[in-house]
Amino acid sequence: MADKVKLTLGGSVSLGAGVMIGAGIFALVGQVAGFAGDWFPVAFLGGAVVAGVSSYAYVRYSSVNPSAGGIAMLLKDAYGPGVVAGSFSLFMYVSMVVAESLLARTFGTYLLTPFGLQGSVVLVPLLGVFAITVAAMVNLIGNRVVEGSATVTAILKIVGIAILAIVGLIGTSLSGDGLLANTSGQPPDIVGVLAGTTLCVLAYKGFTTITNQGDDIRDPQRNIGRSIMISIAICTVLYLLITASVESSLGAKGAVEARDFALAKAAEPLFGAWGVGLTVAIAVIATLSGLLASLYSVSRLYGMLQSMRQTPSLPARIPHQPLLITAGLAIIVTVALDLTQIASMGALLYLSMDIAVQWGLARRLGDKVRARRWIPVLAIALDLLVLVPFLVLKVQSDIVTIIVAFGVAGAIVVAQVIVVRVRVRARANT
Repeated sequence: MADKVKLTLGGSVSLGAGVMIGAGIFALVGQVAGFAGDWFPVAFLGGAVVAGVSSYAYVRYSSVNPSAGGIAMLLKDAYGPGVVAGSFSLFMYVSMVVAESLLARTFGTYLLTPFGLQGSVVLVPLLGVFAITVAAMVNLIGNRVVEGSATVTAILKIVGIAILAIVGLIGTSLSGDGLLANTSGQPPDIVGVLAGTTLCVLAYKGFTTITNQGDDIRDPQRNIGRSIMISIAICTVLYLLITASVESSLGAKGAVEARDFALAKAAEPLFGAWGVGLTVAIAVIATLSGLLASLYSVSRLYGMLQSMRQTPSLPARIPHQPLLITAGLAIIVTVALDLTQIASMGALLYLSMDIAVQWGLARRLGDKVRARRWIPVLAIALDLLVLVPFLVLKVQSDIVTIIVAFGVAGAIVVAQVIVVRVRVRARANT
């Protein structure tokens, strides 16, 4: 970034929560309900548990070695500067880019909801591209502007979502039907709840972007860990409130029918048209601010990967390459995939990367960062516990997305094999 003003703890929390409170809660509720049924609030709580346990590895490493590379540096420390570290670093990077596309398409979906055009295959991605472009332009101004905007928008959307959720719960509890009247009373489908939890992890994974702030935050040894824990706690409370409100207003069936705009639909019975408008306004603020924060953090990660010679560069005369490349890739994904495909790919890549991170910490970095090894082992178990049911159900219902995700993962690994071989030969010739 152009200036070197350090982020405060509040600014860091705003950036982290800004990434987390966005597409995850606005776009995923209907998709999670499709897996978990009436128990979709439990799936969001499960996502918090998975994210909370896995965050231990990132907190411990960042407290010892804070840097702009964040996770990429952790993987390099654990596995060396080779194919494994490069591949999983790119898994993380691509999952973050995919998350930006999720934010962008959610922006377009909610903005078009009042006009009944939320399903437009042209306007939704077009508005998504517009959102990414605006966020990239703001990021070019500098991190002080990003921090300031993140703080303001984080407050607005936290307060807005809390009001919608609390008033919604009060309203449904006082209405004739009463609180949770739309639930079916069916026992939980454990496999479905676990599969839904996989998508819920996306609603929390924004905390990992905080690890990329090592060079830009004040007192990073203390504040990175604090920022991660505070951000997860804030999001957990908000998500449980809003999903309980949606459950009471629509039930799982209504959430599934609304799909990508469940929160706007849930506001309609109690608040009417103005409630839909308020939800749309909060969604627009949440997704745009999430894009601002995500582009800032993810471009930092790409810059570190460039310096490690794991990713390509544009001609040297082109400035701000990490930001431009990240925004460009996010635009491509936004145009090419729908929300369901984007969410599934992001979840698969992220959880695969997280398993590698947890194993690297438990097996190779435990002494260096003074970590309790049983916690990352537990994190791996939880990742697999939710990932396996998700894969089973997605193979049955949407095998194309799984094939595409595995194809992207395979292409990353092959590319890293080639990069490492070229790098070794170059060193041998010098």
